[in-house]
Amino acid sequence: MLVIGLTGGIGSGKSTVAATMQQHGAVVIDVDALGRQVIAPSGRAEAAVIAEFGPGVADDHGHIHRPALAEVVFSQPDALARLTAISHPAINAELADLLRALPADGIVVLDMAILVESNLGRGYPRHSYTRVVVVEAPHELRVQRAVARGMQPDDVQARIAAQATDEQRRAVADAVLTNDGDLAHLTEQVTALWQRVLAWAAAA
Repeated sequence: MLVIGLTGGIGSGKSTVAATMQQHGAVVIDVDALGRQVIAPSGRAEAAVIAEFGPGVADDHGHIHRPALAEVVFSQPDALARLTAISHPAINAELADLLRALPADGIVVLDMAILVESNLGRGYPRHSYTRVVVVEAPHELRVQRAVARGMQPDDVQARIAAQATDEQRRAVADAVLTNDGDLAHLTEQVTALWQRVLAWAAAA
């Protein structure tokens, strides 16, 4: 099985690339969605998060109230690290379960925003990504795209500042796609990339 880590900053077009790779035959796993899943009711990390942060982050039914948790995480200096220490191993365990259930000759894409900044997708050696694809776009274009989706410009700038830089992503990349044109241009790049992906899979 070939497992690829796909990453890119907000507004880069990462999700579009993931969808296009899925059309070519890849199984796409949304790692960000798994992050929400593990703290959802009966999620793998729900009980541990409530135990760590207290009943103040729970709703009337005893489940995590995401706005309350977010308020704690962003108001305490070490809270994000404490949350990550609980949630990221849970996400990696979910990933391992998902990957075990897939065909051994498959091609899997882990769609994740914080590949460089975390150990996500690398928690279990037999189920870790071995190739990295980075999607990037000019800064101002990324801001325009995110604003068009309803975000405030200041929030977008803050998100970009908090994420890894293009240079940090390129340093770990096996392939870089530059999404500075229209959808047709990006689709052409993904089609060309897919030939490399097939070669990676054959060599895996």
